[in-house]
Amino acid sequence: MKNLVQVAGIIDAAEASLLCEEGVDWLGFPLRLPSGKDDISEGAARNIIVGLTPPHAGVLISYMTDADDVATFCDTLGVRAVQLHGDVDPAQLFRLKAARPDLYVLKSLVVRDDNAAELLALVDEVSDAVDMFITDTYNPATGAKGATGLTHNWDVSAELVRRSPKPLMMAGGLTPANVADAIRKVRPAAVDAHTGLEGQDGRKDREKVRRFVAESRRAFQDIA
Repeated sequence: MKNLVQVAGIIDAAEASLLCEEGVDWLGFPLRLPSGKDDISEGAARNIIVGLTPPHAGVLISYMTDADDVATFCDTLGVRAVQLHGDVDPAQLFRLKAARPDLYVLKSLVVRDDNAAELLALVDEVSDAVDMFITDTYNPATGAKGATGLTHNWDVSAELVRRSPKPLMMAGGLTPANVADAIRKVRPAAVDAHTGLEGQDGRKDREKVRRFVAESRRAFQDIA
């Protein structure tokens, strides 16, 4: 998987259609969030996901930590890719991969100010159990591990790309204005955006999405 553009936080079918029309590859659906404040119902998410056609695909974004629960929920939604943001025990990652090799598993690497060594060690430990890593940004003010709108130290992401035998998706405060610089510096296989593409109404803004996709494609070409 290379040169992918993902947008997360889909709120309804109209927004999903907008993203597909503007060339987004993967649509991320954060569900069963610890806050209990999902952007979309599980039923509505499933209806969108089952209607997507390649190259578009739905991705479950989950904080669940049990392999069996994750697999069951993926089946319920009809997704074939899951992005795990919780503190998942490595044993559960290996269990999920062994039981469901058909699932494309992404594991988050949440960058803090002082945890680069910890993330590098995690890459070494669980690479055989995942298909892609995704970096994101920790917000110390709220404890959030994603969808913070904050960037992190891109040197850490670049080091993780060099270390990982699996591809890496970059997230964390990416916008149309900075995604090209991020791709050129970090050289990820994919990028993800969420809050950086929203307008004042909380919906994805078509012009921002269009620019984000165009800047991403241009930068991916530059590093090819």
